[in-house]
Amino acid sequence: MLHHTPKFRTKIAENTDELIAAQKLRYRIFVQELGGEGDMVDHELGLERDGFDPYFDHILLFDDARKSNPIIGVYRVMTCEKANEFGEFYSDKEYDLTLLRRSGKKLLELGRSCLDRDYRGGTALAYLWQAVANYTLERKIEILFGVASFHGTVVSELAEPLSLLHHQYLVDEKLRPVAKKPFNQKMDILEPDMINRKSAVLKMPALIKSYIRLGGKVGLDAFIDHKFNTTDVCLIMDISSMNDKRKSFFVKGEVS
Repeated sequence: MLHHTPKFRTKIAENTDELIAAQKLRYRIFVQELGGEGDMVDHELGLERDGFDPYFDHILLFDDARKSNPIIGVYRVMTCEKANEFGEFYSDKEYDLTLLRRSGKKLLELGRSCLDRDYRGGTALAYLWQAVANYTLERKIEILFGVASFHGTVVSELAEPLSLLHHQYLVDEKLRPVAKKPFNQKMDILEPDMINRKSAVLKMPALIKSYIRLGGKVGLDAFIDHKFNTTDVCLIMDISSMNDKRKSFFVKGEVS
């Protein structure tokens, strides 16, 4: 709970200190809070990192009114040019992205989105989204995509939101990523008439709800990530298909 009026600003990490601060925030959330793990996680220094970090830009959200740890949010983004340089997208580990690549559209992968616990449910996420929108428009990106996570790997507890995503938000087949075996999980667990939409939406993380409200879709099947203790879905947002209202919301960061 905040006891001050936040003063938000965003920027792209420009040096090692800012990247390390982002990795420390990721450690607090993905490792300490959510129980995740990874081959390059540094428990001694409290860093959640991986080999993709040098190829991603890290969009940082600051609260300059906070006396310590002013970086309170992060979103890392990677263009298709950087992915070609590295050799793959992060999402390639979980999804077959062949159709996205063949689309001929300029792609931007988003990932590792997180907010300090004290800032969730407020306007902080909107500031991050506005920074992503600016980044996207400056680089003439056409499609945003990336994996987003539900906490936990007990699929029965996620049956409603996963089924709703499958039945109502499955991306067009010509762009559709498909979760890779053997950790893929069918999402059509419940029939449409068995889904309580309100309940399903309430169980979705804020990030996934933001994509959906902006016109985002999902790939086929979820991916069970045991290292991170998450159930992942691949989100795709084709900016060219947005109507004017959604595009305005995206540009202004109004996602709540």
